Amino acid sequence: MQEKILILDFGSQYTQLIARRVRELNVYCEIHPFNHFPDPDDSVKGVIMSGSPFSVRDDGAPEPRLDSIKGEKPLLGVCYGAQYLAHNFGGKVHASDTREYGRAKMKYINADDPLFSGIKEGTQVWMSHGDTIEELPSHYSVIGSTDDVYIGAYNIKGENTWGIQFHPEVYHTLEGKKILANFVINICGCRQTWTPDSFVESTVKDLRDKLGNDRVVLGLSGGVDSSVAAYLLNKAVGKNLTCIFVDNGLLRKNEYTKVLDSYKGLGLNVKGIDVSDEFLDQMEGESEPEKKRKIIGRVFIEVFEREATKVKDVKWLAQGTIYPDVIESVSVKGPSATIKSHHNVGGLPELMNLKVIEPLKLLFKDEVRKVGTAMGMPDIIIKRHPFPGPGLAIRILGPVTRGKICMLQEADDIYIEGLKKAGLYDKVWQAGVILLPVQSVGVMGDERTYEYTVVLRAVGSTDGMTADWSHLPYDFLGQVSNAIINRVKGINRVVYDISSKPPATIEWE
Repeated sequence: MQEKILILDFGSQYTQLIARRVRELNVYCEIHPFNHFPDPDDSVKGVIMSGSPFSVRDDGAPEPRLDSIKGEKPLLGVCYGAQYLAHNFGGKVHASDTREYGRAKMKYINADDPLFSGIKEGTQVWMSHGDTIEELPSHYSVIGSTDDVYIGAYNIKGENTWGIQFHPEVYHTLEGKKILANFVINICGCRQTWTPDSFVESTVKDLRDKLGNDRVVLGLSGGVDSSVAAYLLNKAVGKNLTCIFVDNGLLRKNEYTKVLDSYKGLGLNVKGIDVSDEFLDQMEGESEPEKKRKIIGRVFIEVFEREATKVKDVKWLAQGTIYPDVIESVSVKGPSATIKSHHNVGGLPELMNLKVIEPLKLLFKDEVRKVGTAMGMPDIIIKRHPFPGPGLAIRILGPVTRGKICMLQEADDIYIEGLKKAGLYDKVWQAGVILLPVQSVGVMGDERTYEYTVVLRAVGSTDGMTADWSHLPYDFLGQVSNAIINRVKGINRVVYDISSKPPATIEWE
């Protein structure tokens, strides 16, 4: 039985960071909405309550059911979690006159408390709250304070329960990882057995047990997620796996051939299907982002169903779903708002009467890469940047035409190959070129031009949930801009996107 930490999500922007920090300790954890989590069994070694945009004093503030947790399992409340444990059990929380946000110093720490073992007074923490705990219940004791917040951290006497008003999961809390390690390893007793090698071993065994001799089809995209999923499944079922790679005409320049070549030697049973015209005939002239996605999804289902039915006795559809996909499909307050439709193929399993298998659904993106590395997969696949499922269709703002696709493919190729030659590709999480529906005046030689503008986009991230724009060298950006303008007919202006996620998204559509 896989031991784990449960993380109760109250809607904080930092909840996934808590999970990431716990996973970095080689301890498995799961995020669940505060109002929908499994009863903790023996596999649950401890529970962490996240922060929240809500105040505990708000009408309708999140109220978790803790009867099977508090006093039964080690429990750590972070920010809102700490305030809830104080407010709902006899303490007082009020709106602070001095809202504490940003860096703070712990002027007092009870070094004898196991949560703060090895943590010294004066350590920097990160605060982000408008409410503060004014008074604790009588059986709670203060174990940490800052200059502005007396009750910065506390313990409940006679219980393995703690509350902290700062965020240990963010980098600005300099010893946050040590504090989480004290809780997860020393207090909860987790054994740090969650490793890429252990994941491969247990997942391959589970896949063999679940799939037996059944046949499986998987839609390869050439990206990291579907490639690692395919390699895991290949280890489990071998030739019973058929991978289908569809060229929809919206891939990068020469990508169809490059991707097929990259799978040579991996022992995968891959079938390449070039059906560009089927997609582009129906995509031609479409400008609305969601309609683009829906057209691509519908045509893909038609093509994939046609090809998959050629595989005899297929029973399973494999997908490269990863943990952020799973988390984003569940909301603390009900279904999440649709930011953009998901790239995984909805409707296909029902249409073909297939069962779905998702071998990576427990992993973050960087963990997927580590698993691929542990299996010996080549860097050309493991280090490949993420690429959107709808491809260049959503990097062409406005109507999609064959001419614009060719133009964008050329500009994108100059940019991506330039990143590789400059040694910058592996320093960037994701990069691409966006073609804007904007034309502007330019001068080339003695002629005036009226041509398109493209945007260079490059971001740094760990899992794509948050991202910061990459600070690429000015000289490099200048070289790429000149190359695109000089070599790609139809483009006379290049700009660089310096927006972070949030509030922007990585892709423009």
